[in-house]
Amino acid sequence: MRPMRGWTSFGIAVCGIASIVLARADDISFAQVQRGKYLVDAADCFACHTAEKGKPFAGGRGIETPFGTIYSPNLTPDRQTGLGGWTNDDFYNAMHFGVAPDGQRLYPAFPYPYFTKLVRDDVMAIWAYLKTLPSVKKQRPPNELIWPLNYRVVMRGWNWIFFKPGEFTPHPQKSAEWNRGAYLVEGSGHCGACHTPKNAFGADKTSQQFQGGLLQDWFIPKINDDPHNGLGSWSIDDVVEYLKTGRNARSGAAALMAEVVANSTSKLSDEDLRAIAIYVKDVSAKPNEASRQPEQAFMDAGKAIFSDSCSGCHQANGEGVERMFPPLTHNANVQSADPTTVIRVIVEGAQTVPTTSRPTPFAMPPFNWKLSDEQIAAVATFVRNAWGNAASVVTAEEVKSVRGRLRATLQ
Repeated sequence: MRPMRGWTSFGIAVCGIASIVLARADDISFAQVQRGKYLVDAADCFACHTAEKGKPFAGGRGIETPFGTIYSPNLTPDRQTGLGGWTNDDFYNAMHFGVAPDGQRLYPAFPYPYFTKLVRDDVMAIWAYLKTLPSVKKQRPPNELIWPLNYRVVMRGWNWIFFKPGEFTPHPQKSAEWNRGAYLVEGSGHCGACHTPKNAFGADKTSQQFQGGLLQDWFIPKINDDPHNGLGSWSIDDVVEYLKTGRNARSGAAALMAEVVANSTSKLSDEDLRAIAIYVKDVSAKPNEASRQPEQAFMDAGKAIFSDSCSGCHQANGEGVERMFPPLTHNANVQSADPTTVIRVIVEGAQTVPTTSRPTPFAMPPFNWKLSDEQIAAVATFVRNAWGNAASVVTAEEVKSVRGRLRATLQ
């Protein structure tokens, strides 16, 4: 049979045009997906939506709150247990308004009060990336919340009082870098979810933005320009290095912040990290309350314990070993208004996070087995008030309380 040359040529031409169109569509889709992945990293979605030893983004991780445990949902495209049946608008409404497709209100453990600031294009980029994830069938456990918060309808009242939806508005008198940093910190990064204290209803105390607060038996430090127990003594480069590598000459990321660095900030561009640093360094600090001076005998007891158990790494003068064992002198975490983190690190130890830039972690051993409540109180008080530091006295009762809470979480 002779080929139909006219139709063949037409078919080749059509296929060629279609290939070009599809290639361009693929380019756009690929770019959007890559952008979405970057924003998912910026939002640290992996940390909350991946259970221990579970499939990535399949949910089921228990998130402890003062009101009980909330289990994160499955973000994979599975139609029965994940987001496979959602539309573009469904996803945008969840991110922007905190409303599920069935009209139920989401709990703010999912930080929609921050995600609402994301522009729609960024939300759709995140959605595009999530749809490329391998589908995993996994039903999350039911939440374990106190009454009446176990009824989602209560969130209508919470939203009416505490939630204001709306995309980020750039500050006209600030630089493009500052605004980019503000967008990341207040939006996808939702830094205030940890670094801003909460009221009795679990909402941010907006008048104390980034002033630090208790979370899961850690005291989350200030991220503002306070030179005493904030970032005032850190340079822009110090902040960038810490977020990129998990450590700098002043501190090392451990515990909750270690997850943030490993899963999120270490994957961001240097330009975005610098923008974040510029923004948080520009946040004004609140005046610090005066602290009662510790008794000299208590300081002497703490100094003796420090010399015996701590000086080998942190040095007798408290200056540590740069980028290995952090300095305790003029250390913002050490001088925090609440000593919970200092006590906890002494009790159970800590380990810095390994990152691509600094793959070898360094660890501090626990002293729970060695030191009594009174001894931990003494050494904690000493490091918080030696070498020019100034902070509140730590009591044996505070140490006993922290130990008790830690034991309870292990049972």
